[in-house]
Amino acid sequence: MSRPEASPENPADADFTPEHIARARALRQGVWPVALAGRAANLALLLTLGLTPAGAHLVAAFGGAWAGRVAGAALTLVLLPQLLTLPFAARGRVVRSRFGLVTQSWRGWAADQLRGLLISLPLVAGALFAVYALAGVTRWWWAWAALGAAAVTVALSWAAPVVFEPLFNRFTPMPAGPLRDALLSLAARDGVTVRDVLVADASRRTTALNAYVSGFGRTRRIVAYDTLLSTAEPREVELVVAHELGHVVHRDVPRGTALGALGAAAGVCLLALAVTWSPLLTAAGTTHFADPRTAWLLAATAATGAALAGPFGCALSRRVERRADHHALALTGDSAGFIAMQRRLTAVNVAEPSPPRALHLLWGTHPTPAARIAAARATR
Repeated sequence: MSRPEASPENPADADFTPEHIARARALRQGVWPVALAGRAANLALLLTLGLTPAGAHLVAAFGGAWAGRVAGAALTLVLLPQLLTLPFAARGRVVRSRFGLVTQSWRGWAADQLRGLLISLPLVAGALFAVYALAGVTRWWWAWAALGAAAVTVALSWAAPVVFEPLFNRFTPMPAGPLRDALLSLAARDGVTVRDVLVADASRRTTALNAYVSGFGRTRRIVAYDTLLSTAEPREVELVVAHELGHVVHRDVPRGTALGALGAAAGVCLLALAVTWSPLLTAAGTTHFADPRTAWLLAATAATGAALAGPFGCALSRRVERRADHHALALTGDSAGFIAMQRRLTAVNVAEPSPPRALHLLWGTHPTPAARIAAARATR
């Protein structure tokens, strides 16, 4: 079916058929209410257990020993939110399956959930043991915790591509050939040194298309989803990678890591002010923060701060992504190919060209497909 003429009300009409727009809207209407309900339920759980004595009683149930209470706090903080939101996540998966976006079995999905728990539990336990140990010996615990949060943020940013990514995907070197040569040449022309070009087996989970550049220095590599390689034209793959190279050239990962480290440190300082405030401690059924029974209060306060800061982070992310788009267009000089690539990504990912403005402002991490295509047309 031919694409309709553009209209002032919906500039995406010129690039996507009414059938695609209706299908993407139906996906959004099926997925987002469930996702938002899951987030609301999770926040409600944290606030209920954090701002009432219920959370303190739950932690106290693990005995009177300090270590037992900290371990119990970590266990419940990881397991209870996961169990509460699991039905929402499963429902969202069912909806995405109906739109052909899921290829993974339920068994594989359950294994991924378990892997996530096995990663989260030691991280949360380690953080709680460190915080409460510091709170028990020094009044300056918050300063040391802030430094620790910044250091952990940097460490996790480095570890993600070399430690965590292989736990969820298998990566194989891209076979020698024109596409691999073209991607390496593109990186060289952009002044970016990459160690290798890898293919991620994303097709065992999804039909979505993506590529990215990960790692630092000697660990940096271009990674392409196998779904992208099997669906998109080679030139479109190059344009996706050109966008990702823009993040490297503009040092978005180191800048983001540094900003994240500063944000983590500042967040800990603000949290310290909140969780040592007498009215909140009284509401949580405790008298001083060094008591591990305040763990749910700590989590509730952190979750509230994260929810409030989220839209600002998304706005920054959209700005960074727009800059990477401009970089890809400048590097390749191929606005027509960029538009074709955006059309394909939007169609295969069943993305809505122009989602509701409020939804996009609050949770959108990238410019809308319609905006990205319009920006590419403006460079012609």
